[in-house]
Amino acid sequence: MAPPQRILFSPEKICMGWQQRQRAGAGLYNLGNTCFLNSVLQCLTYTPPLANYLLSHEHSSSCRQQGFCMTCIMEAHVNNAWNTSASAIQPRDVISALPRIGGHFMLGMQEDAHDFLRCTVTAMQRACLAGSSAWDTSSQYTTIVHQIFGGFLRSRVTCCSCKAVSNSCEAFLDVPLDIEAASSVTAALENFVKPERLAGENSFQCNRCDEMVTALKRFTIDCAPRVLTLCLKRFDFYGKKIGKFVQYPQYLDLRPYMSQGAAELLLYTLNAVLVHSGGSCQAGHYFCYTKASDGLWYQMDDTLVDRCDINTVLAQQAYLLFYVSPSAIAVVTQNLAKELIRIVQDTVIVTKQYKKFLQIMMAKLRKEACGRTPPRSALLPPARKEEQL
Repeated sequence: MAPPQRILFSPEKICMGWQQRQRAGAGLYNLGNTCFLNSVLQCLTYTPPLANYLLSHEHSSSCRQQGFCMTCIMEAHVNNAWNTSASAIQPRDVISALPRIGGHFMLGMQEDAHDFLRCTVTAMQRACLAGSSAWDTSSQYTTIVHQIFGGFLRSRVTCCSCKAVSNSCEAFLDVPLDIEAASSVTAALENFVKPERLAGENSFQCNRCDEMVTALKRFTIDCAPRVLTLCLKRFDFYGKKIGKFVQYPQYLDLRPYMSQGAAELLLYTLNAVLVHSGGSCQAGHYFCYTKASDGLWYQMDDTLVDRCDINTVLAQQAYLLFYVSPSAIAVVTQNLAKELIRIVQDTVIVTKQYKKFLQIMMAKLRKEACGRTPPRSALLPPARKEEQL
């Protein structure tokens, strides 16, 4: 992909760590089958880089959008949710704009949370591009929205006959994962990047061979987003739900699924979990768990906002998962933490050895008092030896 002609939002201005620290804010009233909307709004409200940007009012101060602007609506909602003294608020502006967020959404109807999330983020992306539609495609991927949620997938097709390789790149705002044959998110990601054999009716047209051939196609993540959104595909074509539990980690290393291997961990931290309870996409209830800026987890179920622990969060039948990449400072802190752990471990080992040495010296004194001197080897400090803590 060609380099962008213009950077629409400077990446240096994106703040991955919280600039304000407080407990979770207001719950959201259910105004008639709006739990899908409420749960998505709460997940976005506590996504650090997005919330930092919206709380700064930077968008509304320079917005040139005429009429409907999803980013302005989200900015007003997030500021209200964070700053209100009420225990719950009504997200009326978002609900009123629902048909404009997605033309197929109908007020009062139960909708799919993933569909609403995708349409909301896309509408925010359009708002950030207002007046700039003539810019090249690469520049359009430099908005604040795409720099937070967006990444790029590489599709590599290898001809099994001549070994010619064909690469293509496509942008994404979330990654859908097939969970039918996977018991964990990591297994689903492994299946996602596993090569697919193209043969028979799905054969590949090789330009070098100039014919339809058998080929191997593989997707990998070419450029990782700052906020990784995973959708566990729980609903089939007919709306029937896959209700099994799929394990997901608190910390996710994305390195094994990248196009290019990395020496360091590409570590993501779980930040929100959206859950669907019920038997099909046409019925049921949505709620979520979010990690607020105070570092604590909260269950958010419409107007309900309650503290919970990480074990509760990890035990859910997740539908959407939000993972946040650490900032550069966090990476440095992580490396520093590893070094400190090593030093502490070494100190504990030495302390244990010194304790043993003191015990030997005490034994020597006791034995000398009884007229028995231990062998000289027993008086020396023990050789340093790694011990499991």
